[in-house]
Amino acid sequence: MTQWDGLGGLVRDDHDLWTMAQRQFEDRDPAGAARTLRSMPAVSEGTAPLAVRLLLARALFASAQLHRAETELRRVVAEHPTEAYAHLLLGRTRQRLSRPEEAATSLRLAEVLEPGITGS
Repeated sequence: MTQWDGLGGLVRDDHDLWTMAQRQFEDRDPAGAARTLRSMPAVSEGTAPLAVRLLLARALFASAQLHRAETELRRVVAEHPTEAYAHLLLGRTRQRLSRPEEAATSLRLAEVLEPGITGS
């Protein structure tokens, strides 16, 4: 499928998709950013870099695709157990899913890994 960057340019590779997704997220189009990131072969293959996966999780969270965000974040924390931001976002996602006990566990872990990250 041919993709366009919204500015009349053809998207050529993962770097272009990454740049486009960042722009979409910054322009308050998290659903568009999530779609763009999911179109990256590295995302579908599970080989995307951590920064790409975190942006995907943020975009899913921001567009209220909470179950998808949780799934992605569970994968991220399994592969990167010391990534405090992933634990924080997983906790916030679980809060929005009305699962306070699970949220509290993730938020405590985020706070242990990076004191002050939860704002408490």
